[in-house]
Amino acid sequence: MSERLDLSYVVPVRWRDGAQREDLADYLGRIAPLGAEVIVVDGSEPEVFAVNGAAWGEQVRHVPPGEGETWLMGKVAGVRTGVELASRERVVIADDDVRYEPDSLRRTAELLDRYDLVRPQNYFDRLPWHARWDTARTLLNRSFGRDYPGTLAVRRSRMLAMGMYDGDVLFENLELMRTVRAHGGTVASPLDLYVARVPPSPGHFWGQRTRQAYDDFALPLRMALWLAVVPLFLLDWRRRLRLVPAGAALAVVAAELGRRRGGGGRIFPATSSLLAPVWILERGVCAWLAVLQRLRYGGVRYGDSVIPVAAHSERQLRRRLAAGEGEEVEEPLGGGLQRSGAGVAGLHS
Repeated sequence: MSERLDLSYVVPVRWRDGAQREDLADYLGRIAPLGAEVIVVDGSEPEVFAVNGAAWGEQVRHVPPGEGETWLMGKVAGVRTGVELASRERVVIADDDVRYEPDSLRRTAELLDRYDLVRPQNYFDRLPWHARWDTARTLLNRSFGRDYPGTLAVRRSRMLAMGMYDGDVLFENLELMRTVRAHGGTVASPLDLYVARVPPSPGHFWGQRTRQAYDDFALPLRMALWLAVVPLFLLDWRRRLRLVPAGAALAVVAAELGRRRGGGGRIFPATSSLLAPVWILERGVCAWLAVLQRLRYGGVRYGDSVIPVAAHSERQLRRRLAAGEGEEVEEPLGGGLQRSGAGVAGLHS
């Protein structure tokens, strides 16, 4: 790739150990020479932080989260810090398991010339059984709209102008997208902008089931659908209505339509379409577990904290923006944004 990329690449991490360190170091070593400014914002404990910095070397700007960046969703502290420190207008935000190819980075950068936020499409670069299973979720999302990836790209000027976004929510990527729209920004969601993702371990996969179901509190109609799955399944089983086979067939067809959109037939395995009914049943069970967590704890347990809000609606964000328009916005000091009524502070309830 001859032309160098004019963008900043921000990776927020917070590790208990260094299991992912070598793989991420190898990947960042391939990204940095393309011209990207690579910033890793590391919220790990001091011992892990020090070893990380030594592994990544001078090709990576390795920093802790900024002072005062304390949020229930710790990833947001890393994102906010990285965007503030970035020296480029085009900023890619990526989880530590995301793996861009040069062509997908170039296309993402080009889209940021026309849009305030770009939302790629993730896929698993390896397919153990749980990755095939979770790909069914991706295909169903694609069949009715767009999927929610582990990476977004933004214009830095838009992020600073809107005062960043709220970090006390669980579904932080949806919160960011909705905040951009609430501030009049534009979002591109191309179905064919594919970016690889390393699959999690089976243990990590199982640990995410209820938390990911809790995300759907931010999408009420979808949450209502998942909550209906188990009662309908039990009703069908008791009365022998034979609706389950028809529903399962419909789910497979829907997933297959999602698989074929945007040239996805060459990216996603056909077996994941067949797993769509199993994934729906799993999400139906986990949706009820999410409800139980909300009733018991007031939110979903995330690490040592409890997060009540999945994400704010665009209506809420616009209303709070309008309420804060008359308040003075402080200028950035020392390279960091101050919270203000027109920015993030107006989002807390």
